[in-house]
Amino acid sequence: MKCVIIEDEIPAQKILKNFIAKIPNLELMDTFKAAIEANSFLNSESIDVVFLDINLPDISGLDFIKTIKNPPAIIMTTAYSEYAVNSFELDTIVDYLVKPFSFDRFLKAINKAKERVGAIETFSENNEETIFLNVDKTLHKIVLNKILYIESERNYITVVTENQRLSYIDSLKNWNIKLPKNQFIQVHKSFIINSSFVNKISGNTIYIKENKIPIGRTFKQELLSKLGV
Repeated sequence: MKCVIIEDEIPAQKILKNFIAKIPNLELMDTFKAAIEANSFLNSESIDVVFLDINLPDISGLDFIKTIKNPPAIIMTTAYSEYAVNSFELDTIVDYLVKPFSFDRFLKAINKAKERVGAIETFSENNEETIFLNVDKTLHKIVLNKILYIESERNYITVVTENQRLSYIDSLKNWNIKLPKNQFIQVHKSFIINSSFVNKISGNTIYIKENKIPIGRTFKQELLSKLGV
C-alpha cells in the first residue's frame, strides 16, 4: 500500500516514518507539513492510506478530508482523544491514533486500512489472476479476466462480472493501475471495459453481453486503436 503523512510536528513525523518502515508492502510516498501542500499530490497520485493530523496550520484535517475527491483510507493522528470520537462521523476514516501511540496500536490501524482499501491480495491460480474485494465486511474473490466492466459513480466503484455486481468506495484511477493494460481499456470517464467481451460497437456505444456502455469522445480513438480497428 502506498501512503503519505500530513503532519506538522516533526517528532510525530519521525515516529510515523519509523513505524511505516517496519511494515512490509507499506510504502511512504511523501511527507507534508500542511494540508494545502498535499492537495495537488493527492489529486495526481494514487494513494491508499493517508496519516492525517487533525490540527494543521492551514486547515483542520477533518475539513481537509471533505475536499478530497475519491479519498483514500484515512488514519487520523491527534493529541486529543475527544477529537477522535467526532472523526468517525466521516466514513473515509478507518481509525485514529492518539499521540503518543505504540507500534502495536499503529499496526492495528494499518490492518483496518487494509480492509478499507479493498484489494487485500492478488495471486495466480491456474494462470488466472484473482483479487479479493472487501465489500460489506465480506471478502469476495474475483477473477480479473472474467470482469465484464467497471463503472464509477461518485465515490463508488461497481465491478461487474457475469454473475456478480460488487459496489464499494474506490476510484477508477486505482483500477486503471491494477488491471492488465493489454486487456482492459478505459472507454469513458466512468467506465473501464474488458476488451475480451466486446460484442460490437455502434456509434458511441459499446456492447458487452447485454450491457450498453457509452464511449467518451476523448477515449474513442485509443479504444479503436487498441481493438485494431
